[in-house]
Amino acid sequence: MKKTLMIMVVALFSATAFAQSGSGFGVKAGLNYNGNGDYFSDAQNTFENPDKNAGFHIGVYGKLGNRIYVRPELVYTSTTSGYDEGDLKIKKLDLPVLVGAKVIGPLHVFAGPSFQYILNNKFDDITIDNIENDFSVGLNIGAGVNLGKFGIDLRYERGFSENEINFINSNFTNVNDRVDTRPDQLILSFSLKI
Repeated sequence: MKKTLMIMVVALFSATAFAQSGSGFGVKAGLNYNGNGDYFSDAQNTFENPDKNAGFHIGVYGKLGNRIYVRPELVYTSTTSGYDEGDLKIKKLDLPVLVGAKVIGPLHVFAGPSFQYILNNKFDDITIDNIENDFSVGLNIGAGVNLGKFGIDLRYERGFSENEINFINSNFTNVNDRVDTRPDQLILSFSLKI
């Protein structure tokens, strides 16, 4: 028992020595497992939850601080949500502003707002009439591990602002169909401090 405890203590201090420390900047990329909001049909008074699909992101980040830090990021994100009527594809710029703290060794936790700007959206071959807001706000919360210059984190993102798109010239009999574009996703990121 003492030997196992001693090995765990040595491993923890070794990991702490290799943990990323201090301010800096770097690049990041990863995968998103996401679904946007519900699909609504006014004429049928129904809604449908989306099938979740994989997407991707790539971007840059900065970090100010050490034990407690601020980490702004600028990330290009591509997501797809599947519905019976088709797939909603969204390309956007995300600007999370995270506040984090080291917990123990290389482990850290963080949370903060994510400002999102929708660059492009497409629902299969259907013309999108109007999106309420190209700009919306969400929340990121997660945890990560940094080892040397490399980092990995897992976070949950949820959009706060209600934001819907409407369809025109669709093949649907219901021209008042709309989709809530708020993200609801798990994000796995790999980062490299430069």
